Amino acid sequence: MIIYGKTKFIAAPFSSEQELESVVQANAELIFGPDSIYLPKSLIRTPDGFGTIPDGFVIDIAERRWFIVEAELASHSVWNHIAPQVAKQIIAASQPASRRALTDIVVDRVKESPNFREKFADFNIYEIDIRRFLGDIFDGKPIVGLPIDDVGADLREWAQTLKVEVRLWLVRKLVEFGNSDNVLYEIPEEYRPVLDTSPESDESNQGYRYYDVTIENLIDCQLLTAGQTLSLVYKPRGGERKQYLALVSSDGSMEVLGKSFSAPSYAALACIQNAGSDRETVNGWTSWKNSEGETLADLRDKFLTSKRRSQR
Repeated sequence: MIIYGKTKFIAAPFSSEQELESVVQANAELIFGPDSIYLPKSLIRTPDGFGTIPDGFVIDIAERRWFIVEAELASHSVWNHIAPQVAKQIIAASQPASRRALTDIVVDRVKESPNFREKFADFNIYEIDIRRFLGDIFDGKPIVGLPIDDVGADLREWAQTLKVEVRLWLVRKLVEFGNSDNVLYEIPEEYRPVLDTSPESDESNQGYRYYDVTIENLIDCQLLTAGQTLSLVYKPRGGERKQYLALVSSDGSMEVLGKSFSAPSYAALACIQNAGSDRETVNGWTSWKNSEGETLADLRDKFLTSKRRSQR
């Protein structure tokens, strides 16, 4: 339950899978990460010509990986619906023709969308290099990305058996008590899946996954200190280059622009919008740097490395 003033919002089922799909597509960067691009449904085929249409595809530019996206309702049978459907999608996505088609879609979107071009340019990838970059990504196995409204035991067991990585994100619907037309949707905080079968996740089950690391963790291990200043430099399209300084608080929050933010990405987003950007997401872990030029992501990697060494 969520309470806003005297208004109560309670859990409710999605009216259809299409409703869930729409929420995922509209908020894809908040689920898959700010450096991702979402591609809509496309027909792909198995070697025997059997057609299948995943709900979408995602390219994560920063992490150089790609996802087959299938939004699912937990009411659907794992064994009669989800498992066979995803199996066909994995086989079809592995075909060279499917990967060429997805590459063409991305290239066309880059030509049409300044936002797409900016995302690639942030990583020094320009139009002339995009096909080669995508080819390297598509050479790897896709990750199966399943946004879903609940995760049962069968779904967890099935996900652990697949030879490709699986990530599940919990997406919930809530409606106002007594007024079901007033709807809220809850999505994961900081792109956090509820289940991740990647090898890195298995290795860190005794410690931390990268998305579990907080600013407080970095303070506790003395990679950051309370009162330290971090900087962010941003230049929007056609705008002026601006620098922002944020103060790290002992509770892990960051103070910038006269406000306190609970996570680096929220602090970074406030800054780039202040600079004139119309972007709705940004990766704060790669945006904020210390005085030595290390990003928060660099410090997070140091933290995870030290944790894994201590577990050996």
